[in-house]
Amino acid sequence: MRDKLAEIKSYLVGGNVKITVLYLLSVIFIGLNCYLVYRQTYWLLMLPVLLVILYLYFYALDVILLLIAFLTPIALNITQFEFNVGISLPSEPLLFGVLVLFFVKLIYDNTTDRRIWKHPMTIIIGLQLMWMLIACITSTLPLVSFKYLLARLWFVIPFYVLGIHLFSNMSNIRKFIWAYTIPLVGVIFYTTYNHSLWGFEEQAGHWVMEPFYNDHTAYGAVLALFIPVFLGFTFSGVYSRTTRFFSFVVLCILMTAIVLSFCRAAWLSLGFAFGVYFIVIFRIKFKWLASAAIIFGFIFYLFSFQILDALEKNKQDSSKNFVEHLRSISNISTDASNLERINRWQSALRMFEDRPVFGYGPGTYQFEYAPFQRAEEKTLISTNAGDKGNAHSEYIGPLAEQGFPGLVFMLAVVGSMIVTAMRVYRRAQNREVKMLSLSVMLSLITYFFHGTMNNFLDTDKASVPVWGMIAILVAMDIYHMGIKKPGEIPGVEK
Repeated sequence: MRDKLAEIKSYLVGGNVKITVLYLLSVIFIGLNCYLVYRQTYWLLMLPVLLVILYLYFYALDVILLLIAFLTPIALNITQFEFNVGISLPSEPLLFGVLVLFFVKLIYDNTTDRRIWKHPMTIIIGLQLMWMLIACITSTLPLVSFKYLLARLWFVIPFYVLGIHLFSNMSNIRKFIWAYTIPLVGVIFYTTYNHSLWGFEEQAGHWVMEPFYNDHTAYGAVLALFIPVFLGFTFSGVYSRTTRFFSFVVLCILMTAIVLSFCRAAWLSLGFAFGVYFIVIFRIKFKWLASAAIIFGFIFYLFSFQILDALEKNKQDSSKNFVEHLRSISNISTDASNLERINRWQSALRMFEDRPVFGYGPGTYQFEYAPFQRAEEKTLISTNAGDKGNAHSEYIGPLAEQGFPGLVFMLAVVGSMIVTAMRVYRRAQNREVKMLSLSVMLSLITYFFHGTMNNFLDTDKASVPVWGMIAILVAMDIYHMGIKKPGEIPGVEK
């Protein structure tokens, strides 16, 4: 009995000591914060948040990944041109933390599923990163290139490699898509309100989404990226009526926003994706597609002078009118945006001709292309300062920065994505897996078609959803091909 009482007393004394220490630390924290707030210093207020995030890094990394997805649409880009440094807060520091933790675990406790490393998509992405490393070593601006490679790693590792682990649970696929989309809807409301103050003018539509997105092209690319997914959520009979209703609401918001974005490339990318959808649904064979492409190319070659002459006669500039704005896509005589894009492409091709194997180095285009411009191709918005963006192409940009292998690896990533998606779509035994594989593939096709005219994979806004969606396809290929019954997937109706 005495031993029992002594044990209870010891427990109470120990508990009291712990409570006393907790109260003491709380008083010190509050007192120190009061003093710092009085001195207009507020950084210590973030300490509890940082401690919670640190805890999640070690015990709930899946929550961190979903949190990053949620924060990315509302993250703010802080740029310091004096040092050529830009960072998106708070998403990129959180991504860097995940990258560091991944390498620590890789060294001390490698539990990554070997099937991930053996997947063709992973092999291609790994080779692409290895070539980028080689191009960094031969770069004309090594510091810029290695920073670019580091940024690519903190996008690919968290949302591709760790993303595949995250999406081994089907419910996390839906959580990821909704986690990005909910704050994106908030950005849409913010953008639409700002746009309304300017009477929905076309020119105002280029910048009203700032500071969340740099311009209407990046904004439009992300809007287009999520439209096929929400079409799948809305019209698939897999989900509950409540899910389909809210998906339809979000789809309407996205469609309205993409019209008001005045992003012609985004509109075209959706049209191209829907063309691919009909090809898949009607099972049009590749030989017919290849034959049509050859015939189209031959006709274009025969009438190239007439076609170029017609394009040069098109004087339709960007307009508030939807039809006129679409017509301005083919204006290569007076539309400044189109002419500047051609100027960037021509400069990139000359850079490739100068260094065809290794290129000038990842991320160096904007600092190196100025001498490759020609006076007759420059426009009113041309610059030599290196502060007006990149090559406006996910394919021509790597060609200039990483040589011919850079283009090959980029095309291989796109091709492997399509092959993986189609394999899952054709072989999946579950309706949700089948629907998601098709809708996610179409979403990615909107981005990679848009990538012929713009490139955003060096930003968190596009990289997080794009690499995340590629990871969704690979995760379904590895983990979910054999699921047959709807009840095996959480949240799906029987």
